[in-house]
Amino acid sequence: MSFSNFVTPWWFLLLVAVGLLAAGYVVVQRTRRKRVLRFTNLELLEKVAPKRDRWSRHVPAAFLLAALALLTVALAGPTSEQRVPRNRATVMLVVDVSLSMKATDVKPSRLEAAQVAAKSFAEGLTPGINLGLISFAGSATVLVAPTTDRAAVSQSIDGLKLAQSTATGDALVAAMASIDSFGKVVGGAEGPPPARIVLMTDGKETVGTRKAFDAAEDAKKAGIPISTISFGTEEGVVDIEGRQQSVPVDDDSMKEIAKISGGEFFKAASAEELRRVYDTLGEQIGYEKKQADASKPWLLLGTLTAMFAAAAALLLGQRLP
Repeated sequence: MSFSNFVTPWWFLLLVAVGLLAAGYVVVQRTRRKRVLRFTNLELLEKVAPKRDRWSRHVPAAFLLAALALLTVALAGPTSEQRVPRNRATVMLVVDVSLSMKATDVKPSRLEAAQVAAKSFAEGLTPGINLGLISFAGSATVLVAPTTDRAAVSQSIDGLKLAQSTATGDALVAAMASIDSFGKVVGGAEGPPPARIVLMTDGKETVGTRKAFDAAEDAKKAGIPISTISFGTEEGVVDIEGRQQSVPVDDDSMKEIAKISGGEFFKAASAEELRRVYDTLGEQIGYEKKQADASKPWLLLGTLTAMFAAAAALLLGQRLP
C-alpha cells in the first residue's frame, strides 16, 4: 500500500508523536530503574514492592502505542479497490424476435428460454441502472425506454411476439437513439451516463436500412460497447408455412459486431448457458471497481487495542495507563 492509497496521508505525521511517546516511555523506565537501584537494602525493597513479571508491566503501554498507531492509519483515510454497485448507467437490452427464435433446439424454444433468462437479468440488475428494451424482427420497436422500473421491462419481455426477418442494424440504431435521448435528459453537469447495448440474436441479418457492422462502428464512435449473445445451435430448424427450414446461429457476425464496437461476444447454446451469460453481464454491468474508503477495519482494530490496553492496565497494575 502506497501513500496514493490514502486520502489524507499527512496524518501519518502523528506517528512521529507515537514514536516520541515510545521513546519517552523507555527513558522513564530506565530512569526509574536507576532510582530503584539506589536502595541498598534489597530485602526491604522486595517487601515494599511485590515481585511482578518483568515484561507484563509493559503490556498496557505496548497496547496503547499500538492503538495510537492503528488510529493514525484510520485518520489517514486508507482506500482500497472495492466492488461497488453502479449508480449511474444505461443499458439497452435488444432481443431478436424473428421466426427463427421459435426453433426448439433450445428447450422449450429459443424465444421462451430467452424470455426467462432476460427477465432474470433485468430483475437481478443493480437498482441504480436504467434498463431499456428493444425487440426486432423486420423492424425495431422500443418497448421500454431506459428506466429503473424492472416490472415494466419484465412485462414487456413476457409479451414478446415473433415476426418475420431480422433487421439487426436497425435495432442497434434504435438502441443508440434511445440511449442518446435518455442521456440528454439525465446528463446534467456530469454528462450522459455510461451506456452499453446487450444484443441477443440467433441468426443472420436479412433486412434493414442500416447494416449491423456500420451501426457497430457508430456505437464505437459514441463510446457504447455492444455485448453480443449468439443464442442457439447449428442444428436449429423451424417450420415456416409447412416447410422445414434450417436456422443455424450466426456466431461470426456477432463476434464481428462485438469486436467493432469494443464489446464482448458470448456464445449460448442452451438455456443454462444463456443464464450464465446474463449472470456474467449482470456482474460486469451492475458493478464496478472503485477506490473506496477502507478506514473502518483500522478504526475498529485501534479501538479494540485501546480497550485491551485499559483492561491490561487494570488487571496488571490496578490503574489505567
